[in-house]
Amino acid sequence: MELIQDTLRLPLEYVKGVPLIKYFAEALGPLESFRARPDDLLISTYPKSGTTWVSQILDMIYQDGDLDKCRRAPIFMRVPFLEFKAPGVPSGLETLKDTPAPRLLKTHLPLALVPETLLDQKVGSYLAANAKDVAVSYYHFYQMAKVHPDPGTWDSFLEKFMAGEVSYGSWYQHVREWWELSRTHPVLYLFYEDMKENPKREIRKILEFVGRSLPEDTLDFIVQHTSFKEMKKNPMTNYTTIPQEVMDHSISPFMRRGTAGDWKTTFTVAQNERFDEDYAEKMAGCSLSFRSQL
Repeated sequence: MELIQDTLRLPLEYVKGVPLIKYFAEALGPLESFRARPDDLLISTYPKSGTTWVSQILDMIYQDGDLDKCRRAPIFMRVPFLEFKAPGVPSGLETLKDTPAPRLLKTHLPLALVPETLLDQKVGSYLAANAKDVAVSYYHFYQMAKVHPDPGTWDSFLEKFMAGEVSYGSWYQHVREWWELSRTHPVLYLFYEDMKENPKREIRKILEFVGRSLPEDTLDFIVQHTSFKEMKKNPMTNYTTIPQEVMDHSISPFMRRGTAGDWKTTFTVAQNERFDEDYAEKMAGCSLSFRSQL
């Protein structure tokens, strides 16, 4: 219990100008000497953009749709979180060492902090979601996941989000730099809203990217078992195996809504106008286009 209490509601620490959870910042030193394997596949997202969803899809693809194999461990053990570190539990790198090839890896790191060896090969999949939904989801996540600082009010959190003063920094920079990387490196850039609209179509893109094929009935099975409804009740994907002192699902479940356009229930008219103005300024000249609802 004392170890857990030592990790809660600590201020963020800055690494190369990027604010990070304290223990995650400490993990970056060992990451500098990380050597990726040729068949490693990196799953990258800004937080609260559908990371667990695409991780579960890829694990099911790697296990040829065998649901029992995908129940072998929680998602954060099957797809190690590269920069994860906390007292008394294995770090992401330690978990990764025990993971058989071919390995799936997860990160939220902006490009400046990603180990270079991961960028020298088939990088992987990047999933982006519209900024308004991410901001709302991140606020609820800050409330329930107490490794973050106290989020304060929604209005103050939204200001911090726009300023890039939340864990992992600026959403705008994150999605833009990975978008640019996808022009020069083998990165499959996916959009959360597209996946909600037609998951089967997007999973086909993932299959093509990883060079695999599956029978149509297996593909349908993966679509069914990676639906929000199924994943929300699956203890191997819903993070209910994490101690309540760290993730309090009574405040907000880890898997909360799983929809596109939920921001409209939270943003005031004034907040929306301010956000749109700030967004236009920060995303000027960028060819990225997001849908804020379906």
